Amino acid sequence: MGQCCDCETPESRLRDAAYRRILWIALFINAGMFLAEIGAGLMAGSVSLQADALDFLGDAGNYAVSLFVLGMALGVRAKAALVKGLTMGLVGLWVAGSTVWHALEGTLPGAGVMGAVGFAALVANGIVFALLWAWREGDSNMRSVWVCSRNDLIGNVAVLLAALGVFGTKSGWPDIAVAAVMAALSLQGAWAIVHHALADLQASATPEQMPS
Repeated sequence: MGQCCDCETPESRLRDAAYRRILWIALFINAGMFLAEIGAGLMAGSVSLQADALDFLGDAGNYAVSLFVLGMALGVRAKAALVKGLTMGLVGLWVAGSTVWHALEGTLPGAGVMGAVGFAALVANGIVFALLWAWREGDSNMRSVWVCSRNDLIGNVAVLLAALGVFGTKSGWPDIAVAAVMAALSLQGAWAIVHHALADLQASATPEQMPS
């Protein structure tokens, strides 16, 4: 009886089917934007674009995992969210290290490429954000998807501001500053996802420990 909350109903199946369609759309958008943005980031020498591209790649993996565990027991979904949170934290640490490297190198990125690609990324993430709005609440797995989408939208706006800063100052420091903020967002998001995943794991284990 303790696991009845994981039983399927006609309503939950319809909801899962709708959520699955949204996740597939989000997966393709993010995978495509990763390919476009990582190439542009390397070409422009922009660490903030590269960080944003990694966010797209991480989100594509996030959506793929969410599709795989959709409809499974809460404990399985929570474990998937935990893995995603830890992976997101590793990405945040990589972005932080890359930011320090670019700061030491004094890289001057191409502001025009940053602005154009950053705007395209903003549009793409705006679409995903709108599609996922109805699923912003739920278990830790759904929350992990929402946190990633929210952080990406913030990151896209920040990249556009960095492009304006680079263009106006002829310096790479705005790009460095934005990349540092994106690293912090990634680490904060990772902490939130791990926190909710651990809570869901505890909740999924509690019924099994109750006497029948």
